[in-house]
Amino acid sequence: MSLEIKGTIKTIGETIEGGKGEKTWQKMFYTIDTGEQYDNIISFEIFSQDKIEQFRKYNVVGDKVTVHFNIKCREWEGKYFTNLSSWRCVKDVAETTEAPQPIQEGADDLPF
Repeated sequence: MSLEIKGTIKTIGETIEGGKGEKTWQKMFYTIDTGEQYDNIISFEIFSQDKIEQFRKYNVVGDKVTVHFNIKCREWEGKYFTNLSSWRCVKDVAETTEAPQPIQEGADDLPF
């Protein structure tokens, strides 16, 4: 199941590393503020070094973004853990795009 939500990046956490030997992993958490009155802060997880590097390359705190994510749940010793796994975070173009420049009428840019 793939979902998406819009908001502003509020925090970007440090990279967490774990594992032993060749079986190592990295993950990172970040939060967004949706602007809703209640339950407006949502935490997402990014898992893998490549995805973390890609996220850090294009996103900073304060960016308005659309987050694409999956809901993942796992069971361990009778307890259930649910994560919001972010697989894509894109800046909202409408917030950062400049207005196009109007064409001036009567300009002498014709070659003849």
